[in-house]
Amino acid sequence: MSNLLETFEKKQIERLTGKKRIPTFRPGDTLKVTIRITEGDKSRLQAFEGMCIARKNNSVNSNFTVRKISHGEGVERVFPLFSPIVEKIEVVRKGDVRRAKLYYLRDRTGKSARIADRDRGDELDQYAMVEEIVSEEVESNKNEASSEIGKETNKEGKTAATEELPKVDSSVEKKVEEQKKEKPAKEVEQKTDEQS
Repeated sequence: MSNLLETFEKKQIERLTGKKRIPTFRPGDTLKVTIRITEGDKSRLQAFEGMCIARKNNSVNSNFTVRKISHGEGVERVFPLFSPIVEKIEVVRKGDVRRAKLYYLRDRTGKSARIADRDRGDELDQYAMVEEIVSEEVESNKNEASSEIGKETNKEGKTAATEELPKVDSSVEKKVEEQKKEKPAKEVEQKTDEQS
């Protein structure tokens, strides 16, 4: 039963994150969350910028809490991570903290509520939309090549159905093949280094 639920939740996460990227962030990071607000038949985007004070990872039900000070009053908002209302999440700055829940910041104001900066370098996105982009590029390249071949055959007076379409090599496919070839070579070099 649990395996069935896990597979269903993974499919839902893939479906929900297919159109947007979710960066890697932790409590202590300052986030800018852009939300879609619908009022009647109009919709607009609104940004909510504040510090992430908590994060709950529970597959589809994951959420994070963002706190900001607005006109001297603390405002907290809990966002579902995979909600379609959340348009995008940007990490403004990364903070250095040693705990998972920063609820102690609720009692602090001013300089005591500050969190030190930390440079964690460039981190990969937690959920990226890279796979769909690659597949879309390959499909679009194939469609462009087939339309060009169809135009050439129509100029000559021959039908496109009688001729076979040549295989299209795109730059994306070449990069993937090169990476596959480089990985075994690197593994062999590492093994020889370990043996000597």
